[in-house]
Amino acid sequence: MAYWLFKSEPDVYSFDALAADGKKGTEWTGVRNYAARNFMREMKVGDLGFFYHSNEGKEIVGIAEVAKPAHRDSTTDDERWECVDIRAVRPVPKPVTLEAVKANPKLAEMALVRLGRLSVQPVTDAEWWEVCRMAGLDKAP
Repeated sequence: MAYWLFKSEPDVYSFDALAADGKKGTEWTGVRNYAARNFMREMKVGDLGFFYHSNEGKEIVGIAEVAKPAHRDSTTDDERWECVDIRAVRPVPKPVTLEAVKANPKLAEMALVRLGRLSVQPVTDAEWWEVCRMAGLDKAP
């Protein structure tokens, strides 16, 4: 299993909106960055990801799961762009702020710190477990 981070502005699409979409989840559309698209091409059904509220809050608020592998993004006719479908797994007990991530030396190399503008990012196993610990999760979902 691989781990990821999905960023969204909460006023555009929040973790609560993802949870409301239920088990069917939603297409993670609108990504127009080649690196982020390529990360989605690597995703497998069942991979987990942090759901991060950007701009407002700037914090990891939930856990999502890849529900459908990469496929054509339905919001464009341009064949270069693909997306995955994701669904909510659970909110985290304690949101983890960007400030807390940056303050943790164990997360100094995390893509969230180094590649701030990338909307879809990989998360290493060690980073996953450290953020889960910070979020009050004794075990991963």
